[in-house]
Amino acid sequence: MTRPIPLLLAALALALPLSLLAGRVWIDPTAPLGSEAALILAELRLPRAVLAVLLGAGLGAAGAAMQGYLRNPLADPGLFGIAPSAALGAVLSFWTGWASAGWALPAFALAGAAGAMLLLTLIAGRNGGVVLFTLAGMMIASLAGALMSLAISLSPTPFAMSEIVTWLMGALTDRSWREVWIAAPLTLAGIAVLRAAGRGLDALTLGEAAARSLGLDPRRLQLLLVLGVGLTVGGGVAVAGIIGFVGLMVPHFVRPFTDGRPSRLIVPSALAGALLVLVADCLCRVLPLAGGELRLGIALSLLGAPFFLHLLLRLRRELV
Repeated sequence: MTRPIPLLLAALALALPLSLLAGRVWIDPTAPLGSEAALILAELRLPRAVLAVLLGAGLGAAGAAMQGYLRNPLADPGLFGIAPSAALGAVLSFWTGWASAGWALPAFALAGAAGAMLLLTLIAGRNGGVVLFTLAGMMIASLAGALMSLAISLSPTPFAMSEIVTWLMGALTDRSWREVWIAAPLTLAGIAVLRAAGRGLDALTLGEAAARSLGLDPRRLQLLLVLGVGLTVGGGVAVAGIIGFVGLMVPHFVRPFTDGRPSRLIVPSALAGALLVLVADCLCRVLPLAGGELRLGIALSLLGAPFFLHLLLRLRRELV
């Protein structure tokens, strides 16, 4: 079933131009090309909207793939430890002062994501199953979180600590085409890798033993998942900070409109994630807050935490 794909594409085609106009100052769509409004559209609003679409698509696809691999509807890309490790790399760039050097912050974040991917594959081993893989990811996430807290507590200046905390909240404010060119190839490559893992994820729904009997190579599937999630999540964290709950929520929104197979869920989840982040970022711009713009990471956490609680309560009712 591919029914949600054209509907999501139509919704994106409608939301994208509207997001370019929305903000504290609404843009007149009839403004001439050389005007200040046209410059704001081309250099501020458009790269921000494109980045929101890319980031949401990567997180949505990663969430759908992870839920299929772990066979757990509560799975989220953060479980692999890649997002916290990428954030740790970015924090170290602030801590050392290299963040002011332009490309250093995303480079540090991508290095952190790559380190987590390598560590994850080494710990899980050649014959590591889903349980060992999950536990290894949780350990890496806990370690990265502890090291981030240590870096914040030992930050050399109050300004560095403020920059670290603000960046970890996650946002697309003041992003430019440079961040788009960083995130685009990583995210698109990651989604392509996750799609390549689709057949293996379908086989895994029958159980590990049955999947092996059908010719599934668990090691290859594991490597595809690590690479795909690392590229999508690492690329997003490198340019926008930590944006949570997208990968958890969007697969649940689109799963009722598919046949339930993980391979059929990845592309619709990518489109739904792009739509969710785009709309959420637009709302962050227009909400009248005295202290400035609401951070995107905070807004999605305020939406995702009640949704996560709803899932937990529903699972508890099913188990009783």
